[in-house]
Amino acid sequence: MCFALFMVMLDNTVVNIALPAIKDSFGASISGLSWTVNAYTLVFGVLLVTGGRLGDVFGRKRMFLAGLVVFTLGSIGAGLSGSIGELVFFRGVQGVGAAFLMPGSLSIITNTFSGPELGRALGMWAGISGLALGMGPVVGGLLVEKAGWEWIFFLNVPVAAIAVPLTIYVVRESRDESAIRRVDLLGIATLSLGLGGLVLGLVQANDYGWGSTRILTEYAVGIAGLVAFVLLQMRGRDPMLDMNFFRNRTFNAGNVVAFLVTFSMFATFFFITLYMQNIERLSPLQTGVRFLPMTILIIATAPVAGRLSDRYGSRWLLTGGMLLIAASLFLESRISDTSGYLTLLPAFLVGGVGMGMTMSPMTAAVMSSVDRTKAGAASGVLSMTRMVGGVFGVASLTALFEHLSTGRAAAGHGPSDVFIYSLGHSLRYSAAIAVLGALVALAFIRSHRVEETAAPAEDAAMAEAA
Repeated sequence: MCFALFMVMLDNTVVNIALPAIKDSFGASISGLSWTVNAYTLVFGVLLVTGGRLGDVFGRKRMFLAGLVVFTLGSIGAGLSGSIGELVFFRGVQGVGAAFLMPGSLSIITNTFSGPELGRALGMWAGISGLALGMGPVVGGLLVEKAGWEWIFFLNVPVAAIAVPLTIYVVRESRDESAIRRVDLLGIATLSLGLGGLVLGLVQANDYGWGSTRILTEYAVGIAGLVAFVLLQMRGRDPMLDMNFFRNRTFNAGNVVAFLVTFSMFATFFFITLYMQNIERLSPLQTGVRFLPMTILIIATAPVAGRLSDRYGSRWLLTGGMLLIAASLFLESRISDTSGYLTLLPAFLVGGVGMGMTMSPMTAAVMSSVDRTKAGAASGVLSMTRMVGGVFGVASLTALFEHLSTGRAAAGHGPSDVFIYSLGHSLRYSAAIAVLGALVALAFIRSHRVEETAAPAEDAAMAEAA
């Protein structure tokens, strides 16, 4: 599961490094380049819950393998693309495969391990996720410089060639035995319409204006689709998504923290990468290498945090982790055009520990708050929440950055000063978002220790009272 997950998560960041080379190869416009990223993000986010639920119904191993094959075929097509339009299409195909891989890997792990082993397994899963995100710029920079941008996609083929037979041999099939063997086509349609409208509005908001007719229409379609989906799920005999999930405060709070942590951190990677390349004049490979200390600490901290969450619960680990992330973002906000890497290094170290302390306890809290038979749908919701948080964070911080840059430039300041000023304020805004995540964890996350058995009864009593 970790092996295949590494491939999917690596694709989240490796493409960004290759965008200049793709632009030169196809003569692509900025809009075309943006859709190289957004096509994957949009399809991935829209189908996550669907992928998780279909795994519950028809078999998690089966859907995971299907996702693995589709993702690999999309990777081959992307590498062989002869135009920017073909590349965007095959990036969407990759998104379809990833939407079955991501929740499938988490639900299979949840159904394979129990007790203290589950915390360690989730910690390793989160650590591998962090490793892939951190290695993306390094691997992407190396492949683009030495082999060509096509190889960022071809790299997935040998990984899949190992992952497919390993999955067939090692993983045992599991499913929700209480689920009816049918596809909720209306539920998939309304959820896809709702999430599609919402995510599309977010990724296009800075291009067309947050208050433009086009964006407001996309938001309205998204909201209408989600409302229709919720009503269908509440009335359905075998709902695609069990709405009782949302009666559990730990499930809700864990997903809110997931939204806020990716909201605050994903945009940071984007802007700090721009800082290193535009202000520090580093190459893509040099930029990627400088993120490694954070990556290493995420890998080292996440498994330990997973074990501690089983023993002591997720509440304090999540609270402390989000506060460390906030501290990291605040330290980053103090950079200048002459500060250099040694100013960023302490922030990366603090942020690496904070991310490691957050990701696995957050996952454990959410997945432990639902019945194992519903693990696919629950993991789909968690993955979707993380993705939407990242999209929303990038969109909103880009809007804030551009607003501050416009005002600063109008006051007569130079390009470097404008960039540093806007980046510093954007990072402090991200730090405030991370503090909000710490408060949510402190107030609403309940312990999920392995030996705890009173939680389901308490949830039932709270639901009945409500």
